[in-house]
Amino acid sequence: MPFITHINTFAALGSGVIGSGWVARALAHGLDVVAWDPAPGAEAALRQRVANAWGALQRQGLAPDASQARLRFVATIEDCVKDADFIQESAPERLQLKLDLHSKISAAAKPEALIASSTSGLLPSEFYEGATHPQRCVVGHPFNPVYLLPLVEVVGGRHTAPEAVQAAIQVYTRLGMRPLHVRKEVPGFIADRLLEALWREALHLVNDGVASTGEIDDAIRFGAGLRWSFMGTFLTYTLAGGDAGMRHFMAQFGPALQLPWTHLPAPPLTDKLIDDVVQGTAEQLGQRSIAALERYRDDCLLAVLDAVTATKARHGMGFAE
Repeated sequence: MPFITHINTFAALGSGVIGSGWVARALAHGLDVVAWDPAPGAEAALRQRVANAWGALQRQGLAPDASQARLRFVATIEDCVKDADFIQESAPERLQLKLDLHSKISAAAKPEALIASSTSGLLPSEFYEGATHPQRCVVGHPFNPVYLLPLVEVVGGRHTAPEAVQAAIQVYTRLGMRPLHVRKEVPGFIADRLLEALWREALHLVNDGVASTGEIDDAIRFGAGLRWSFMGTFLTYTLAGGDAGMRHFMAQFGPALQLPWTHLPAPPLTDKLIDDVVQGTAEQLGQRSIAALERYRDDCLLAVLDAVTATKARHGMGFAE
């Protein structure tokens, strides 16, 4: 069965931070969007989140027919998915909830419509177990803010057809994203496993009184974080090996991997640690609202993306490099 890759109607189930990011991205690319969320006040909250993101999307560049007016909010799962060409679920990370949702979603959706989940770690073979036509079901794990960050991890389950993975990659590419095919079902996929390791170590540093939350963020944003935005980890360390490259780097710094620098298991989430993290981040936030900080973040992301794109062009490199 061929899967739909040229989509006109995008269905979004769940309208929190991630779900609303999908809605904003789809609207910005000129699609009709149908959304569903059972939470009280969900429609108003969704429209407000989209409105808050729209300025950044305008600066990035909207499709000619992009409009917030193309968003329709409905009362049932069936109404949300029945006419959709592509379906993106962004519900909370609870296995039984997703099992129930996807049983209903897949039963009501067109057989040729791809179904994706934004899960950040649950395995598709598990929560698509009761789905109708599970061969069209994938994970499409994005990163916040979904409407600006291009990365999306695409993962197939036990019953997913390889053609469905490739079709989902085509859809996400047309939405201006950089799909990363995760070839094996592993908890946390790729990016979140890396982020979780950093997060655990950051919590240890706070817990042990080594640094505040602001100082840890400074260690990232004025150091490695700047390099990560355009070169990642492996190319950065290749340069650290000098002309001899990665082999020399591994020989010189590899033995340090055996030193007890890191803990890896997370520290106990005691009341004191939680209070310290909350107090530290409150001091970082200051008098700014979350919405204001989101707009600041979006402007910074656009500036970084523009700078990297322009620099790659000067060096004869494309977006994918």
